[in-house]
Amino acid sequence: MEPIEEKKQEKAERDAKCKKMNGLLGDNANKRMKLLDQDNRLDVQVRGKYNEMDDFKKQEESLQRRISKAQEDLRTAELELANLPPYEPPRDKIDGLGSKILELQDAARELRSQKSEMERSLDRNRTAFRQCSDKLKEMENANNKRLRALQSSGVEKIFEAYNWVQEHQHQFNKSVYGPVLLEVNVSNRIHADYLEDHVPFYAWKAFITQDATDRDFLVRNMRSFNLPVLNVADERPSRVPFKITEEMRMLGIHSRLDQVFDAPDAVKEVLINQFGLDSSYIGSRETDKRADEALQLGIFDLWTPENHYRWKKSRYGGHVSGTVESVEHSRLLLCNVDAGEVERLKSQKLELEEAVSAFEDNLRAVKSELKNIEDQGAKLEKQREEIINESLLEKKRRREMEGRVRQRVINMKSLEREDDLDSIAAKLIDQIQAMKLKRFQLALELKNLLIDAVAHRRNYAEHNMASLELGLKIKEMEANVKHQEKFAMQASLHYEYCKKETEECRRQLEAAKRHAESVAIITPELEQAFCEMPSTIEELEAAIQDTISQANSILFLNHNVLEEYETRQKKIESLSKTQEMEEEKLSNLIDEINALKERWLPTLRSLVSQINQTFSRNFQEMAVAGEVSLDEHAMDFDKYGILIKVKFRETGQLQVLSAHHQSGGERSVSTILYLVSLQDLTNCPFRVVDEINQGMDPINERKMFQQLVRAASQPNTPQCFLLTPKLLPNLEYSEACSILTVMNGPWIEQPSKAWSGGECWRSVMGLMEERCR
Repeated sequence: MEPIEEKKQEKAERDAKCKKMNGLLGDNANKRMKLLDQDNRLDVQVRGKYNEMDDFKKQEESLQRRISKAQEDLRTAELELANLPPYEPPRDKIDGLGSKILELQDAARELRSQKSEMERSLDRNRTAFRQCSDKLKEMENANNKRLRALQSSGVEKIFEAYNWVQEHQHQFNKSVYGPVLLEVNVSNRIHADYLEDHVPFYAWKAFITQDATDRDFLVRNMRSFNLPVLNVADERPSRVPFKITEEMRMLGIHSRLDQVFDAPDAVKEVLINQFGLDSSYIGSRETDKRADEALQLGIFDLWTPENHYRWKKSRYGGHVSGTVESVEHSRLLLCNVDAGEVERLKSQKLELEEAVSAFEDNLRAVKSELKNIEDQGAKLEKQREEIINESLLEKKRRREMEGRVRQRVINMKSLEREDDLDSIAAKLIDQIQAMKLKRFQLALELKNLLIDAVAHRRNYAEHNMASLELGLKIKEMEANVKHQEKFAMQASLHYEYCKKETEECRRQLEAAKRHAESVAIITPELEQAFCEMPSTIEELEAAIQDTISQANSILFLNHNVLEEYETRQKKIESLSKTQEMEEEKLSNLIDEINALKERWLPTLRSLVSQINQTFSRNFQEMAVAGEVSLDEHAMDFDKYGILIKVKFRETGQLQVLSAHHQSGGERSVSTILYLVSLQDLTNCPFRVVDEINQGMDPINERKMFQQLVRAASQPNTPQCFLLTPKLLPNLEYSEACSILTVMNGPWIEQPSKAWSGGECWRSVMGLMEERCR
């Protein structure tokens, strides 16, 4: 490496000299550029001086001409100034226009004030109009909330029915109200709980007519919506006015159910007639403690904040039986809409709309009048500006004439003060000679710099050529060194590989030696025998095979042992392959089962989910909770089943339907609701339900019957038969329901005649009561 370093050091010295020569050449070039710049500047100055001399010669010839021309221009300007007529601005006219403009501005200011006041009034009326409209929209949104509450309770087509009635109001003879839920307004939330619990659900979704023709027309069109229609009779019975006696007040009774809500007269009449609101009284918590005393006051229906008391007198024995139910919270009467407030807001909105229109008309008139005044003021302002501009133009013209005269006088004086041109020309010649002398000195300095530059360039070329030659030699030497280093590296790697191979062979030899010594100790005899053995691997393997054959012929008495061993080895291999094939087949079958399961299990889950939705909704309408779920057991398909969980109390938990947790009536309710939930998913010609209501309490029986009627009355559903020995009174039926009564007994003759004659049920009941007496 030392020769290379010496060459690199020598090359560095040559490069330093080249750099030094290059720096000297740069300094020389900079000096020459400065000298050339100075020479160029002097040359420009010399040519400029010669041009000035030419100009002065020309000026000397034209000086007299310019003087005579300036005198003539001065006389012309003075004559024009003397001939310019005097001008006085029309002050009277300007002042008159100014006073008119001020009057118009005062009138416009007053109109703007009126306009601002009218705009503020208009904004106030518009704000009030928007507030009134927003409040009406909020009340309409309250109606939508009630309609959605009905829809979520199972009345799916309530919106379509409501919109149909609103669109066809003009076809009715009298006003049609409905649904009843929209017409009733209750200010007290507790009273809303009482009213909603007292009136059956079918009444809240019903429509009310006041004319028989309207009723028939509405019934025909409501069939597709599955909604009831109630009609108000023209002759309405007189009612006893509401009065709270002293005994009632002492008991804590303060109101009656027909007094706690607002509704149109027709709606109120239907609710009172059909559901006895004028016989249902409202008490306090004190009344709850003394509820037994209410019966003595002739009250058979009583509401308290906690309970609903009802007493019923038997028609046969005359004894009185009572029931107590807890008060349920209102789910439908959540928000109240005051009809009087709606009408007041509508009239207020109409008045505000008219007021806004009047203000807009007046504002347009004021704006038009203000625009006319502003246009007149603009015209007068324009006239005044034209007069003022004309006077300013005349003044400007006189000032320009006077300035022109003064400027020409100054020009004359400047021409007379000009110096002698000969002295100026002599000064220019002296300056030109001094500049040429400086240029000669610069040329001599430039020549010396060029000589030095040639010498520096020669030295730079010599040192650069020597540096390039040394660089080539250094590259050749470095390439040779890299080649030798590569060869040495390869030799080193080969040496390491051979070393590792030797070590590995030595380890194998030692391991073989230790194994051999563990089998037999190397005695002198064995060592002598090893020396006599073949020296190659092939000869050793041949000798080993001969020895094995000799040993087999000596030790094996049964010549089939080896064959049996080989046969069993083959059987083991065959069984192993069979086991692998069976395991693979088992895995494929499990994959097929999982694939089949993925195809039918989601469908099954979806069906169970649909059943669960209908089942839960039906239970929710009955103020209880229930759910249907799929009982899955992984791959044990025999244990799959349906779990029905229900609860009939608010404080309880969902429990699996069984005889250990639910009563017979509760199991019957759950069973019929599950069957109703299956109707949408099964297809059969008809269904028969036998005595499902036996064992149920009246509340659950009534709710179950409503669910069964609603499910059986839907379009495209099979015919459903309900067999029962009795039914509760005042049940809700649809147009699709028919009642077939099987009469049997010793007193059946007269009722059968009443039925055949077309009599009503009241007549039949009267005959039965007479027979009983």
